[in-house]
Amino acid sequence: MPFKNIFLFITSICLLMINCAADAQTKSTVEEEQLWLGYFNQTRFSKRWGIWTDVALRTKENFVDQFSQAFIRPGLMYYLTDDVKLTMGYTYAWHFPGDNHKNIIMPEHRPWQQIQWHARFPKVRLMQWFRLEERFRRNIKNDDELADGYNFNWRMRYNILSQFPLSKKRYQPRTFSLVTANEVFVNFGKRIVYNYFDQNRFFAGFHYHVNKHDNLQFGYMNVFQQLAAGNRYRNLHSVRVFYFHNLDIKKIII
Repeated sequence: MPFKNIFLFITSICLLMINCAADAQTKSTVEEEQLWLGYFNQTRFSKRWGIWTDVALRTKENFVDQFSQAFIRPGLMYYLTDDVKLTMGYTYAWHFPGDNHKNIIMPEHRPWQQIQWHARFPKVRLMQWFRLEERFRRNIKNDDELADGYNFNWRMRYNILSQFPLSKKRYQPRTFSLVTANEVFVNFGKRIVYNYFDQNRFFAGFHYHVNKHDNLQFGYMNVFQQLAAGNRYRNLHSVRVFYFHNLDIKKIII
């Protein structure tokens, strides 16, 4: 993909976000500040097979007040090539007490499937994925009690991340890269009535290259989300700190 087209795509996404945010001003919009922490591991143990593991924790408001969500997300990866991977996984999520379940933690089971691919150019690296999720969220009886059964919907996600080196020693240990990313979420299913658009996540920050394979990512993320009622929105201002740990042990095993 030519660099010009990449720039135009990211610009279009940003303009879409601005238009959505402006339109939401006439509706009910909640502003919150959160801290997102995550650890991501991809381990390759043969030419074709690897495993995906990530865990995440998010605060609720004022960056450090209470917790909103926690996740554990294992998966099995199949390498079509070194740069194209298929993953099938499972997520268990904890939704900590919220507006409609003030005194209980709501569990969620979420199988998911993904195709992820990388592209490398002299001045930029790209990572993209499409992910399909099947969301089984526990029914809620009231503020204090879960109900039997689950409500179900599908969700599709598209993520694109661009990485620009800030040093002549590109992507070498103890150097930095500028990172921008955007991820769009779309809901569908019988229970989805007003919020087919779920949310948009825009991130801008840095990668610190710990070594040739691992990096620490940190920066600002805006999450603009339409809630199930359709006329209610959430605008999150988040500090995001992720550690990406990549291992290739196929040579050791061979």
